[in-house]
Amino acid sequence: MNKVIFSSIAAIALTSTVYANSIKLYTNPSTGQIFTKNAPGRVPFDINNLMHAKAKKTKPTITIVDKNSLNFLLGKQTHIGMKITAQDDPNMWIKAGVRLQGTFENKQTSYKQPATKSNTNIDSAYLRRVRFEFSAGFNKYLSYTMDIRNDKSNYTGKGEGHFNVGDAYIKIKKPFNTSLINFKLYRAKIDISRTETVKSARTIMYDRPYIADEAAQFISYNRRATNVQMYGNYKDKIHYQIAAGSSVYQGKLHDTLGESLSGNGGTISDQSFFYGGHVTFSPFNGWEQKKETETYFAQGKSFAFGAGYWSVPTVQGHTNSGVNFNLHHELINLSVTGHYHGFFASAEYFKFNGVVKDWANTGSLDTGSSNGGFVTGEYCFKNLAYLAPFVRYEKWNKFTGNGGNTLTSTSGGVNWYLRGNTIKMGVNFQHNDYGVNIGNKTENIARITSQWFF
Repeated sequence: MNKVIFSSIAAIALTSTVYANSIKLYTNPSTGQIFTKNAPGRVPFDINNLMHAKAKKTKPTITIVDKNSLNFLLGKQTHIGMKITAQDDPNMWIKAGVRLQGTFENKQTSYKQPATKSNTNIDSAYLRRVRFEFSAGFNKYLSYTMDIRNDKSNYTGKGEGHFNVGDAYIKIKKPFNTSLINFKLYRAKIDISRTETVKSARTIMYDRPYIADEAAQFISYNRRATNVQMYGNYKDKIHYQIAAGSSVYQGKLHDTLGESLSGNGGTISDQSFFYGGHVTFSPFNGWEQKKETETYFAQGKSFAFGAGYWSVPTVQGHTNSGVNFNLHHELINLSVTGHYHGFFASAEYFKFNGVVKDWANTGSLDTGSSNGGFVTGEYCFKNLAYLAPFVRYEKWNKFTGNGGNTLTSTSGGVNWYLRGNTIKMGVNFQHNDYGVNIGNKTENIARITSQWFF
């Protein structure tokens, strides 16, 4: 550094006599030293190039704040993870971050007549999501992303819980230098639902719709059991994903009562890979959906609709009572989403084939289909410190063909984006009504929520 400083001083002194003595100067780009004679490794001196090289060397290698973010009450939003870039290879980097969501909740359950259980009123404080997130770039094409998580720790009846791996995938970005073809390998989300694909830090409610959470287990465990997928987009007008991989898990293979196969003593003996795909289309110029989020902070506009089909051709096993089964799971998902400045709305429809009515049945299992959907809306008031009231309505017929199997859920609340999604607070209320065959009860839930994320 001292050599550069002294050389710069010398350059200033020498350039003052250039016109008088016609002195030609040279510099070594790697050291910044100034010379009056040319030699290997030296180039003609230019003070602008020297200052540019010096500025380039001092470029920050650690970043976290999104400089393009809006200015919220507590400052600009951050990127996902703090990024540390290698000084000797800018294509190699590491990101590390956290996601912490806290909830204080009161849940009142009332059973309809004729009641078979006692009503309950439970207060609970728990960490809805606890996650450590990490990613690393190997070169311009390859990167790795993973997280470890302990969601719903201290939730009623769960205790401390335990940590497990969530995402864990290799991304191969534009290997053919086109946005049309990219790959992800191993534990990466499949696009069975828009709201399930949106990162939970960017959803309006931390607890997604019940029907969407069921779709997350119906094809592949937590929608991210080990798989391989190809995805891409064409000028942000068309986005697609196709994937195949490991399918369902018996601990999350539910009947209409919400009971799992393994919880009833049953087991899976044979199953096939899942396969399927999803496509999203933005038909209007200037309204392209460039990212999947539910929080736009009253900026811009977008409109898109999507469709997906997913299948698990074979799920074989037996129940606790010895009943054998061979299921074919199919899931159809349709969605429409848009926002215009402060207003956001999204609706999704689901159809499930291969649903089991009750794992506890003896003799034979009743299997059939299920369908339903939800609509979500939010309005973000930019001039009121980004306060954003929202509503959501969900209706799910958990077993079609006869009555008493319908779940309806109505939610509403308000979020306050103090620093975008980096720091936000909220309060929401939810009313659930279960049909006579799936619980015969109502639930009223009040929550105070918070999020800390980067």
